[in-house]
Amino acid sequence: MTIAPGTLLTRADRAAGGLAADAGLYALAAGFALLTALTSTLLPHRAWGAVAAWAYLAAGAVVAGQLVLRRPAGRMLLTWVTFAGVALLPLVVQAVQRAGGRTDRAQEEVLVVEHMGERLAATGTPYLAPDAIAALPPGEQLLGYSPYQPGMAIFGLPRAWAGDGWWTDARVWFAVATVAALLGAWQVLRGTGRPAPVRGIQAATVLPICALTLATGGDDLPVLALALLALACCAADRFGAAGLAIGAAAALKLFALPVLIVLAVLAVATRHGRRFLPGALGLPVLALVPAFAVDSDAFVENVIRFPLGLGLVTSPAQSPFPGYLIASALPGGRYLAAGLLVAAGAAIAVLLLRRPPRTATTAALFCGYGLLAAILLMPTTRFGYLLYPIALLVWAAALRNPTGTTAPRRDAALYRL
Repeated sequence: MTIAPGTLLTRADRAAGGLAADAGLYALAAGFALLTALTSTLLPHRAWGAVAAWAYLAAGAVVAGQLVLRRPAGRMLLTWVTFAGVALLPLVVQAVQRAGGRTDRAQEEVLVVEHMGERLAATGTPYLAPDAIAALPPGEQLLGYSPYQPGMAIFGLPRAWAGDGWWTDARVWFAVATVAALLGAWQVLRGTGRPAPVRGIQAATVLPICALTLATGGDDLPVLALALLALACCAADRFGAAGLAIGAAAALKLFALPVLIVLAVLAVATRHGRRFLPGALGLPVLALVPAFAVDSDAFVENVIRFPLGLGLVTSPAQSPFPGYLIASALPGGRYLAAGLLVAAGAAIAVLLLRRPPRTATTAALFCGYGLLAAILLMPTTRFGYLLYPIALLVWAAALRNPTGTTAPRRDAALYRL
């Protein structure tokens, strides 16, 4: 008798009430953090690993005790406590050290977001115009770019208004927004009678790729958390709130747009478009209006040309994924990689139109697999972007209807194709 791979994964996930998988997660995470502390060439990453390794080991010891006592209760509480130890504590430590004068305790995106806040407060737009970027010394032109949506500047406003303190560090406010959105998502699902989404919360908090990102850079975590909140609201039939959540995410970063599109198809297919679309489309547009009114060319240069590799300097975002390898190793490889990316996007678009999602679970699967394909095929990308598809695919399980074990027959779920 053969057992389906999905069944094996489910059994492994549920073994010992979920504790077996928890033990494996914390053990592997501790090893990753220790390796990062010893070998990383990025000093903020090394500092993260030196703190996080101990927190992961402590969490692993607690799980080992639970296994011995056969008491799986308290897994969600342990997840949040571990998150505090592996992400929030190293974040605060680095923010305090940075406020004390250390210049190696934040990644460049933190500085970029804080500069966006300063420019917004001073000029009304978070972006430098192309001529202003060109006037910068060559070594500073990269930091002159702000490849985010205008809403991201709000996380830089505390430092612009109150000066250099640990609590004005943009990462502190990334963390506040992330925790608020994840707690909101948990409470929304709790109100529907679904089981506590322990694995889903773990995927967005204690997973090393997320904890490391939040502690050292952090700008992706609020976007991810808002996307998970939007999916939870869709699962609870709260499409108005879902539109506001994903609209806020799209006002921060373009990475949220694929999720917005999928959820818009879900809302229209289930006749909830009038509730979903005003917030989903309205918030990003409202965020764009001031930037366009002050200097539309600055917005295009920062958010469109630079990520496409058409800016004055080239993005350093390079990871050995297929898109980057094709673009760098083959003649005309950049065009070939772009063609593959467009083809993958077209295939997903056709599937969305022909067999639109009708549940939040299916929508999460569309988002997860779609972003995974995009990240793998983009000519310039980062390894850290994988936190999006990983969390979305794990979150899909938390969104399943608690009253049934299978998807409705009319729901063309990706896992049924």
